[in-house]
Amino acid sequence: MNLVASRQQLALALAMLEREEIIDFNGHFSARLPDGRGLMINAADSVRSRIGEHDFIDIDFDGRPLAGDRSPPMEFHLHAQIYLRRPDVYAIVHTHPRWSTVLTTVGQTWQPVTMQAAVLGAVPVFEKTASINSAALGIEVAELLGGAKAALMRRHGAVTVAASVPDAFVQAIYLEENAHRQYLALQIGTLQPLNDEECAVIGRNLSRPALLQKVWAYHAAKHFPGGL
Repeated sequence: MNLVASRQQLALALAMLEREEIIDFNGHFSARLPDGRGLMINAADSVRSRIGEHDFIDIDFDGRPLAGDRSPPMEFHLHAQIYLRRPDVYAIVHTHPRWSTVLTTVGQTWQPVTMQAAVLGAVPVFEKTASINSAALGIEVAELLGGAKAALMRRHGAVTVAASVPDAFVQAIYLEENAHRQYLALQIGTLQPLNDEECAVIGRNLSRPALLQKVWAYHAAKHFPGGL
């Protein structure tokens, strides 16, 4: 995929998350640059509710623009430090999901209560309440994430990582859908989350590329039937 197509895909992904109210006036989606120099990410001044491919800029891992004069979001460190430690990761999204964040504000552990949540596996929580606006904090989050697909940040938001933009998008959707259903279940009874064995079996089954692509296609047609 060329850089223009990559920016178009990122713009579509971020726009769909904004319409699902998982990204708001903040939040960012990035992809690793194929030449290894850094990443493309939506600029700090981009308006998430009318995002376009022109809003994605190329920066190095220290946040310096590789072209133009637009600045990256202050939390670019979150993306940069994960890319530096995870060669398997091509795409990263930092979201501000309502229900996932609600769980962290009361110290409630995110638990897999939907089948789709099994795709994510364990989701650790970054206990500091902070914007990830320094390399040091980015390193802390990256080390907490380890080899996982997602992490929550207390009172703040979430991050999901994947080998492709569509997969990172789908994982962000699954993370928040599970949190919402977990919250609803807590209102009426005791949680009965999937156990480790169930997560392993179901996760392998539902991680098939065709199924993840099906979710991406559903949201693309739902929000932008004629294209972005």
